[in-house]
Amino acid sequence: MSGIHPFRVLRAKPLWIANGVITGVLAVLFAVFYVGANIAPVDHMTKLPVGLVNADKGADAGGKQVNLGTQITESIKKSTASGDKIDWKVMDEKELKEELGKGKLYGALVVPADFTSATTALTSAATTGAPVRPTLTVLTNQSAGSVGSSLARTATTQAAESASLQVGKELTAQTGPQQGKLPAAARVLLADPAAVTVEDGHPLDSHSGLGLTAFYYALVLVVVGMLSANVISGQVDHALGYTHNDMGPLRLHRPLIRATRVQTLAISSTLMAGLSLLMGSLVMVGAVGLMGMHAAHLPLLWLFSVCAIAVSGIGALTLLAVFGTPGMLVVTLVFIGMAVPTANATTPIQALPDFYRFLAEFEPLRQITGGIRSILYYDAQADAGLTRGWVMMAVGLAAAALFGFGVLGWYDRKGLHRIPAETEPEKTAAPA
Repeated sequence: MSGIHPFRVLRAKPLWIANGVITGVLAVLFAVFYVGANIAPVDHMTKLPVGLVNADKGADAGGKQVNLGTQITESIKKSTASGDKIDWKVMDEKELKEELGKGKLYGALVVPADFTSATTALTSAATTGAPVRPTLTVLTNQSAGSVGSSLARTATTQAAESASLQVGKELTAQTGPQQGKLPAAARVLLADPAAVTVEDGHPLDSHSGLGLTAFYYALVLVVVGMLSANVISGQVDHALGYTHNDMGPLRLHRPLIRATRVQTLAISSTLMAGLSLLMGSLVMVGAVGLMGMHAAHLPLLWLFSVCAIAVSGIGALTLLAVFGTPGMLVVTLVFIGMAVPTANATTPIQALPDFYRFLAEFEPLRQITGGIRSILYYDAQADAGLTRGWVMMAVGLAAAALFGFGVLGWYDRKGLHRIPAETEPEKTAAPA
């Protein structure tokens, strides 16, 4: 016994400095990643994909064929009012349905088939009784992300309202002297003829969390894999006798079984792969069976869930093995700190600053969310994020294996072996 009171350790400056630096950096990084990514999505928005459909069949007006839908879509496409914030994609109704059904569009503006005929009818004095107001339809797509859908809705609504006012100017000019024959309500209607209606372009089941169940389900898979890696790493070290295992007031210690760093990681990864079958099954039972989350393609969802947990867990085990004690901080930053803001689930990637868009290219949560979203919302279509999810998980697993076993093999070759927590003290010979 040293005779020094344990609380005297608080007088050690290195203890305060080391922990202050680590916790301070962690606090700043989380603030930057979480808050910084979402402060001004509109200011950072670039080329948000939004559909633009002209289904207008046109009409005869004054002896010539007129198609106001064409004028509107061309005007919106050429407009510089939104700068490069919106990427207007001109397409037909069939293409629009397909793109919304793959999550490739955050919304759309549709000019209906009778738009020109309904609009030109307003200029006739015969319509003074009950004119039919033309409509422009704004479609949303919450399945692609609530914030992205909201940004698209705002942009398309503004474009539709501007188009209505522009058409109104043309109608007012065309009526000329006939305006005096129209009632006041009709003249007001001519100035702003189109009604803007908002509809859901890709309706989801009521148990889909307004398009957020895919994100939260994917987040659960990543967190389960990450936390399980921490548990498995500690339990393997205990099983090999390198660390104690505290169970309440009891401290358990097993005999030492010497293992190289590579062998330890191989054991941990095997355990993670095997237990992922259990964890993936229980996540599905909890989300779908107990909580009632809407889900289709259950066998595929189960397989993807198991693989996502396994890859996330093995990746976390690799970082823990390579970096040691600081590895858990690295794991937290990689799988949570940098991952959540760049998952393309709440704020779309197109509305993130450039640095976050770069992170989104390889952050695991984004890839897993895309795959889960495809399975839950888009009928498991390959090009709706499922193929990218599988490919990026395979790439992540390969990268973890190369990095982990490569670095740990180097540690072993250099003789940087692990030192057991407790070893028998050397016995000194008794004096003669």
